[in-house]
Amino acid sequence: MSDPLLSIRDVRKYFPIRQGLLQRTVGNVHAVDGVSFDIEAGEAVGLVGESGCGKSTLSRCVMRLIEPTSGKILYKGEDISGIPHGEYWRRVQMVFQDPRSSLNPRLTIGYSVGEPLIVRGASKEEVRSRVTALLETVGMNPEHFGRYPHEFSGGQRQRLLVSKALITDPEFIVLDEPTSSLDVSVQAKILNLLNKLKRERDLTYLFVSHDLSVIKHMCDRIVVMYVGKVMEAAPKNELFEETLHPYTRLLFDSIPKPGTRHEREMMGQEHIELPSNIDLPPGCRFCQRCPQAEERCSEEAPELVEVSPGHLVACHHAG
Repeated sequence: MSDPLLSIRDVRKYFPIRQGLLQRTVGNVHAVDGVSFDIEAGEAVGLVGESGCGKSTLSRCVMRLIEPTSGKILYKGEDISGIPHGEYWRRVQMVFQDPRSSLNPRLTIGYSVGEPLIVRGASKEEVRSRVTALLETVGMNPEHFGRYPHEFSGGQRQRLLVSKALITDPEFIVLDEPTSSLDVSVQAKILNLLNKLKRERDLTYLFVSHDLSVIKHMCDRIVVMYVGKVMEAAPKNELFEETLHPYTRLLFDSIPKPGTRHEREMMGQEHIELPSNIDLPPGCRFCQRCPQAEERCSEEAPELVEVSPGHLVACHHAG
């Protein structure tokens, strides 16, 4: 059996807290705390959770923009720490959340999108040919080659970011909230474009989002994170049909339903303080908010176990 395209193995990322004149470390922020899952070639995996759960930090570890504190990330069975950055970034690319801060306002679109080719010594003719072809692929006009980012709308800038990610012909793309800053009608167009590119170019996606409707539209499998840990992971259809972890149910119930019991429950949840990423509770990290919590939950952290084929959950009450 071949290796998964990407394997995340017990990855942890701690950010030190330093104080005093000598900047001594007095604690750590546990942004990602022992996360493991695989992504198969051609798959789209959704990484969901509330703000601060560690999903964006994990995506940056996958991209080698930051190094994990411990654990391993394997690409086709090879530890990415041993792959030269330039080679790795030709295979793996990222589309960021904010297109305004991701495109240099002083550079033309042609230079911004074609920069990886320019760095590798490609001729002007080759750069223009590749970039204009990609602009057409993402629904832009080749005449935009010499324009600047401020001349485009938010949706157009996001299309330009997608073309920038495709310029190296990657196999794997990390999408970090790529539509959260866009209007709903524009979001749909960008998502349809991403789905089309995935089919045509046989791409693999790690799709980071807090929007479950987007995740349901885009992904084959979903990984749910909470305060640095994976709470549940399952194929999309199975997870939407049968959620086993109370936190996943809370996420799925988070869309307000006026006049229903769910709305009243969610209103009560808003006043519960989330666990600190610095002073972590010894047991389940969700037990302070969990309606099923008992004494064992506050003392013993549940392990992530497979309760049915492909469906994993970290809860004492699941299964």
